[in-house]
Amino acid sequence: MNRKLRMGMVGGGRGAFIGAVHRMAANLDGKIELVAGCFSSKARTSKLSGKDFFLDPKRVYTSYEDMAKKEAALPADQRIDFVSIVVRNNLHVPVAKAFLNAGINVICDKPLGINLKEAKALKKVVEKTGKVFALTHNYTGYPMVKEAKEFVKKGKLGRILKVVVEYPQGYAVGDVDRKGPTKINSWRTDPSVSGASNCMGDIGTHAENLVHYITGLEIDELCAELTAFIPGRELDDDGNVLIRYKGGAKGILYASQISNGDENALTIRAYGTKSSLEWHQEDPNELIIKYADKPRQILRRGNDYLGKAAQNNSRTPFAHPEGFIEAFANVYLGAAEAIWDEVNGNKPKKSYDFPTIDDGIYGMAFIESVVKSSKSKTKWTKFPKL
Repeated sequence: MNRKLRMGMVGGGRGAFIGAVHRMAANLDGKIELVAGCFSSKARTSKLSGKDFFLDPKRVYTSYEDMAKKEAALPADQRIDFVSIVVRNNLHVPVAKAFLNAGINVICDKPLGINLKEAKALKKVVEKTGKVFALTHNYTGYPMVKEAKEFVKKGKLGRILKVVVEYPQGYAVGDVDRKGPTKINSWRTDPSVSGASNCMGDIGTHAENLVHYITGLEIDELCAELTAFIPGRELDDDGNVLIRYKGGAKGILYASQISNGDENALTIRAYGTKSSLEWHQEDPNELIIKYADKPRQILRRGNDYLGKAAQNNSRTPFAHPEGFIEAFANVYLGAAEAIWDEVNGNKPKKSYDFPTIDDGIYGMAFIESVVKSSKSKTKWTKFPKL
């Protein structure tokens, strides 16, 4: 690239945790510059946020519709190349549509939307406009997750028999017996804003996506139980899922916000006929390989014995830990490559490595299937054809 990509942002203003994460990740490698945004539905907050980020006041907007229209009207050498969407779930699709239809590429936070129907409608817009759409399933950005994917792709795991993936958090356990305000943001427990699920929609989809990314396994059917342990909640704060994958592999997936003492313990174990692998998000620089007939191996980030994907997504030498922000930045780097090709009229490559609209649709199908199963008396629910 002979210049930085120009980035806009919708949402993520003052006090928004995930907005700051996106900005840091986008800025980490010096290839992207934030130049415009509508950072809040409140005009004053948006303007003050723009001031925090040292932006031209003329490029700080008070509505995403106005931003999409005015940015698209700017000369090609000034308008944003893409927008980063970090608003609440119910606005993901409307905001994405506005910018795609304005001819602007999109990087969107997950989940894709609030239901499968609107997710599929968004895919039609992506296909019609030909613009890049990336979804920030950031855990796919870890170097050792990419190494795990390559390990499976090369057949070193053998035939996959079983996958166990868990995403326990414990930050909301105090709300189970508490009266009054709780630690879970109120909008996350509002179906009209969050969608059909809270916990499974928020972090369970990360667990599902991690399995799909590393193993390539496709869900055939599932059996789920969702629970709202926090009194008065309509949406779940805990969920357990049994999964049957196409080809015969079995899976267990659990996600929770009331797992007392756990912080962000996303973990995957995949068991094959030749070996098994294990990766922990809280210790992300290691990939554990286990065998029945010899000692286990521990592969570590930054070493030259790793595959190309793992090495290309590391920034520091071995023994210098990399983590959450760097993984997020790798998703931005992957999307940036595709966006740069789109901006310059280059033919899209098959080698791009970032979550797409299809990953988002798969995630929405997962959420709806889990909710359907949990409510069903027969329990086992076929995964929809996509």
